[in-house]
Order: sequence, then structure tokens, then C-alpha cells
Amino acid sequence: MTKLIPYIRKNGLQSVRMDEIAKVMEISRVTLYKYFSTKEDIIGFIVSGFIAYMNELTSDALESDQSFTTRFQQIFEQSISLIVYFTEIFLKELETSYPEWHDQLNEAIKKREHHVLAFYEEGVNKGIFNDINGKLLIMQDEILRGMFNVKYLMTNQLTIKQILIDFYRLKKFQLFKADKLSTMDDEIMMPRIEYLTQKITKNLF
Repeated sequence: MTKLIPYIRKNGLQSVRMDEIAKVMEISRVTLYKYFSTKEDIIGFIVSGFIAYMNELTSDALESDQSFTTRFQQIFEQSISLIVYFTEIFLKELETSYPEWHDQLNEAIKKREHHVLAFYEEGVNKGIFNDINGKLLIMQDEILRGMFNVKYLMTNQLTIKQILIDFYRLKKFQLFKADKLSTMDDEIMMPRIEYLTQKITKNLF
């Protein structure tokens, strides 16, 4: 599936055939049909995986300043990954061709947003975060969708890695109160940013 998802992201859902899917996954059609009877089953499996990934952030309780910094970093990493894979084309084709799966994915997105907003609110109430509109922080992530574009990167002489590092700093400094910034270990994020850079680059080129 890790091989198939980038392919679907680039080529869409409607035009992809089962023989293409088997080729991309580097397995035979016979093997593919052992696990999935139809393309719809594969799409459902992918969407279910996305939903499970988004639900990963809803379980742990927050009890310390360190927990808030760790959760912030987890949310940042997940937000970038979702922007990479939830392209407008993907979501539109899912809505048109697989409305049931689209509805389930949309519900999961709303649930995640509710959880993130509750996290921001709790941080404000405990004096860890600045009092900023959480919905604006979430919408801010959409800026990156337009920046992950080859033409934009070349015109502005930017690299994906630098954009991710700068965006991480932007989110951190606007969200956390100044006296709480020292509780964050930014070195933990560097391997994650490197991984995200490689993933985004692979999807662009």
C-alpha cells in the first residue's frame, strides 16, 4: 500500500485498473485477488488506513508541559502527511466515485479537527498556549498545499526541507507562550522533517 498510495495520488482513482495496481505493488494479479476482489475494496482499505492514522492522536491523556509539546509535534507531523495525501483531486474523485468512503473519511477529518481544537483550548486554559483562534491555526496548514509545488519552489528558490523547518518554527512560536518554549526538544523533529521531506519530494518529482 505504501507503493500504491503515491501512485493513486498522482494518477487519481477512476482511471486506475487492477492490473496497474498489481504492477505498482509489484505483485501478481493472482496474489492481488487473494486479498482484494475489486478496486473498491482497495480504496476502502486505503481510506480505513487514513482514518486509523487520524484516530491515533485521540487516545493519550495530557498531564504535563512535556505532553503538550510532544502532542504538538505529533499533530504537526500528521498535518503535513495528510496535506501530502489528501489532494483536492483525491478528495473530489472519492466523493464522486465512492461517496460512502468519502463520508466516512470526512467524519474522521471532522473528528480530528474537533480533537485538535480541544487540545489547543486545553493548552490555553493551562497557560501553556497563547490565546489564538484554533480554527485559524488549522486553516493555516492549507498554506503548505500551494507551496508544495515544483514551480513555486523553483521560482522562490526554496527547498521543501526549509519550508517544513520554517513552518514548524512559525507554528511553535505563535502557539506556545515564551516561558514554555524551553520545554520543547526540537531535535526530535529533525529526523521526522527529513522523512517528510523525502516523502514529499518523491511525490513531486
